[in-house]
Amino acid sequence: MSKDHAAAGGHALERRPECVAHPLVRHQPNCRNPGVTGVHRPAYSTPMHDSDPIERLAEVRQVIAGAAAQAGRPAGDVTLIAVSKTHPVDAIRPLITAGQRAFGENRVQEAEQKWPALRAEIPGLDLHLIGRLQSNKAEAAVALFDSIHAVDRSSLVTALARAMDKLGRRPSCFLQVNIGDEPQKGGVPTASLAALVAEARLAELPLSGLMCLPPADGEAAPYFALLAKLARDHGLAGLSMGMSGDYATAVAIGATHVRVGSALFGQRG
Repeated sequence: MSKDHAAAGGHALERRPECVAHPLVRHQPNCRNPGVTGVHRPAYSTPMHDSDPIERLAEVRQVIAGAAAQAGRPAGDVTLIAVSKTHPVDAIRPLITAGQRAFGENRVQEAEQKWPALRAEIPGLDLHLIGRLQSNKAEAAVALFDSIHAVDRSSLVTALARAMDKLGRRPSCFLQVNIGDEPQKGGVPTASLAALVAEARLAELPLSGLMCLPPADGEAAPYFALLAKLARDHGLAGLSMGMSGDYATAVAIGATHVRVGSALFGQRG
């Protein structure tokens, strides 16, 4: 499994950096001439796990800015979520010192051990739950996280709505779409998305957008484009898509949130 991605229902295998043309992308990446991928090839090919974490953060931000510019978007439209799951506080602090504020965790229990003390010490940290959430952990997730990215079923919508009403706290929510219809992954099937959107709205969840994990063995761009279309069809602005191997492609196609782990923290072990 990728170091960025959780196992079943969470994150998929890490993919290689892409140079992908797609009809829904305004500016096509060009591997021979400067473009989204061409300009930033060093950020992909450099062994960033051997570099300073502050340098890695600067490189990732540069890739995002370049991809956004190629797509005619301001870089400020994209939230970089540093996927800090499995990493200790000592590995997180350098990124906070460098100005990173949004972080992603896969498990409620791990986040509860790391983040309350950090948040008490450092104001303005923005915590995202990016892994699959069990319904019995909904109240703990609502208490701790600012965004929940993997809402994928009716029972979880109900549990989150109940927890939000109880705690008076309303983290933003993304519906996870099983964009490749893969049986081993979490996410609502594309054919059932409309019903889940309606349920989430009826429950008055603060619905921000859609999230996906494309299949690991193919080009991500068509799946990102499909997610963008589904979001438009349902009047949702947020797109949580793109990880260490494909976040430039995701930004080019409209990602508002990218979830980047190994490109920032390096490979573990």
